[in-house]
Amino acid sequence: GAKRGAAAGGGAGGPHGHHLHHQPHPPPPPSSASAAAQQSAAAIDEEDRLTSIQPRQVMELDQHTSEVFMCAWNPRFTNLIATGSGDASARIWAIGGTDASGGCQQSVPLPHGHDSSDKKNKDVTTLEWSSSGELLATGSYDGVARVWSRSGELRQTLKGHRGPIFSLKWNKRGNFLLSGSYDKSTIVWDVTGDVGFVKQQFSYHFAPALDVDWKDDLTFASCSTDKTVQICRVGLARPIKTYTGHADEVNAVKWDPSGTLLASCSDDCTAKVWDINSPRNEPKWDFKSHQQEIYTVKWSPTGPGSKNPSKLLLLATASFDGSVRLWNVADGSCLRVLSRHRESVYSVAFSPSGDYLASGSLAGQLYIWSVADGKHIRSFRGKGDIFEVAWNAEETRVAACFSSNVVSVIDFRKP
Repeated sequence: GAKRGAAAGGGAGGPHGHHLHHQPHPPPPPSSASAAAQQSAAAIDEEDRLTSIQPRQVMELDQHTSEVFMCAWNPRFTNLIATGSGDASARIWAIGGTDASGGCQQSVPLPHGHDSSDKKNKDVTTLEWSSSGELLATGSYDGVARVWSRSGELRQTLKGHRGPIFSLKWNKRGNFLLSGSYDKSTIVWDVTGDVGFVKQQFSYHFAPALDVDWKDDLTFASCSTDKTVQICRVGLARPIKTYTGHADEVNAVKWDPSGTLLASCSDDCTAKVWDINSPRNEPKWDFKSHQQEIYTVKWSPTGPGSKNPSKLLLLATASFDGSVRLWNVADGSCLRVLSRHRESVYSVAFSPSGDYLASGSLAGQLYIWSVADGKHIRSFRGKGDIFEVAWNAEETRVAACFSSNVVSVIDFRKP
């Protein structure tokens, strides 16, 4: 599948948003000569069996007809989950009860195309709920952003990009929606009225804009295939800062809960942490231990500015080398290396308390880890590749979306 493969005109193929432009190289298989490696693989399989999630703890959402790239739980109406697929639709599902036996009560399709010719290039590549939980924004391969009510009604159609949208983010106030596109630009949309409009378009990247993230209601970061990270503010014509430290495409950018540290990760196999208040344009930390491309970074919901202010702030990095690393950004040390996945890890998500981390990889492997000791406490193997994992607000469910057209909603009870 091609990351940002729109140029080729085909379907997305690959995980949400910035679709993979190169199939990751799987970690080398243990050579048959190495009995030790085979033994350790067998030991992992046995441990996975002991921690494996039972079928009765899994609810399968199976109404998409193509791969599911994205899933997002509603932050306020916490039984709702939105999913985005290569079948030219998003869906809002209402999940019943407190565990898998509650079933799915409702599934509302949000169509992005009406007949087969119209559905071409309408893959839903990115989606996000507003902080109020009332609105869902979806971005698609046709370059159009759409805003829906939580009941599934189309509210706004935002046309301005000339290529696929890879990333969409609401600011906290909910008055602006930010999009990053293959067309190299980022757009801030004013969505306060009945008709959304372009508040400001930023065209400073020289190649596709792969990810965007708000720092506050007016300031945001974007990253690009052009190897740079930019920080822009609504109302200012030029970027406030441009960070040029990466040697290859920058896949993701994320602000920490306090809005002072920005993490970026790249095909150059590094993740970097930038301090917005530093006059220097060098990173505060440059994490170089991964052996292959880093596809995603996530901050823990802990430390200053978060709901768990007394807990240590951590950064998680997930790589095509099959490992997830947890970094202490207070001193730049690597706290944990979580290595059980045998394939590229596409998605990681901290639980709302910051005590657990879910990770999902190619070949359908999901793990839930205890952050405190770095041990895996649950394992689940589904069919196809996992493109995204997400926790509900109550920390009782983890959703995983698959290339095999399904979303698995998995019960989680603290051990």
